[in-house]
Amino acid sequence: MTSDRPRRQQARTEATRLALLDAAREQFVARGHAGASTPAIVEAAAVTRGALYHHFADKRALFHAVLAREAKAVADDIAHATPAALAPRAALEAGSRAYLASMATPGRTRLLLVEGPAVLGHEAVAALDAAHAARALREGLAAALVGMPGDTLDAIASLLSAAFDRAALDIEAGAREDVVHAAIAWMLGRLLPG
Repeated sequence: MTSDRPRRQQARTEATRLALLDAAREQFVARGHAGASTPAIVEAAAVTRGALYHHFADKRALFHAVLAREAKAVADDIAHATPAALAPRAALEAGSRAYLASMATPGRTRLLLVEGPAVLGHEAVAALDAAHAARALREGLAAALVGMPGDTLDAIASLLSAAFDRAALDIEAGAREDVVHAAIAWMLGRLLPG
């Protein structure tokens, strides 16, 4: 008979990690990376300082893990909103709406588009994006723009990604969502065939 002890230990380890990520996210959103303190994170997570450093090398590594989880959540929201049965242009429009809705999660725009690049650097945040939402955008464009050279698709994906990021920042700053969505739909309509 096998023991449940390893499974219970693994579950506790994962619960500790998730508690740290949740507490850290809350602190990073409220105070920014610079203002968040590891003692406050440990206290909010109800774990020891040793547990923090067992899971993460330092505050920066914890911040990176928080951003990776946020980027994955955005990609998951986009994937959920864009079933394979959608035509390419409709999928890109649905994906853009899902991206903006996901970025409206309190604190997410600040974490991914403001704090992330400032703390980790553009390359690190771009790598997180490339592993998640950027791949879906590139694949959607490839389906819509059949025959387009790969380097041109990459450039278009980069430009559209920047436009979507700007739109998320604008909405966070108070821009009317309906106007932003209409502008994106117009832009995609000019770029993509029927």
